[in-house]
Amino acid sequence: RAARKTAVRKRAAATRPEVPHDRVPVVPETRTAGPSDTTMVPASKAKLPLDVVEAVKAAASKKADHIALLDLRKAAGFTDFFLLATGGNARQVRAIAEAVEEALGVRRVEPAHTQGYDRTGWILLDYFDFVVHVFSAERRRFYGLERLWGSAIPIDISSLVDLPAS
Repeated sequence: RAARKTAVRKRAAATRPEVPHDRVPVVPETRTAGPSDTTMVPASKAKLPLDVVEAVKAAASKKADHIALLDLRKAAGFTDFFLLATGGNARQVRAIAEAVEEALGVRRVEPAHTQGYDRTGWILLDYFDFVVHVFSAERRRFYGLERLWGSAIPIDISSLVDLPAS
């Protein structure tokens, strides 16, 4: 049974389109469907918790680059969503993370764990149901969480925030 699961995962990975390390698709047309269809789901159909929506908006308010929201509910992850954002420099990375904390703090939602403020190459905010990752461009390319969690379903967040056309 384990061998069969491994074979299915390898076939799915082989047919999944390559996503460039520094560019995350934000519109459904940029991904092609395959056997393990990972086509983007519109935010309106994804039944997003309000806290996740607020976190996305807070990251966008600080001009975060390449914001991506991954739905891990069917990927057997330890959390329901990953919010990934990139800052242009250490100061912007910190500002994005602080904006997310502040926006959710207004709603009296505090992270269970924070990590990386002292290094600012990758700040992690763990809210149990979702995890916010704010990266520098180099760290995001290096760790490639979109590839690591390839079975996650990407959410099209363009309806939540004004994203520039690509």
